[in-house]
Amino acid sequence: MLDKLGIKYDLIDVTEKPEYLKKYPIFTAPGLVINGKLEFTGIPKKEDLEKKFS
Repeated sequence: MLDKLGIKYDLIDVTEKPEYLKKYPIFTAPGLVINGKLEFTGIPKKEDLEKKFS
């Protein structure tokens, strides 16, 4: 979905980098961190993403 909106992102697998779980309290995959802040857990609605990035 982020690709379709033209938003650049990094995909991080927390099983390979568990230090991210200490930094961000992600309990539901996926977790979406924007500018260092956990903004979404689970799959966000397209409308919510568009609003966040507009």
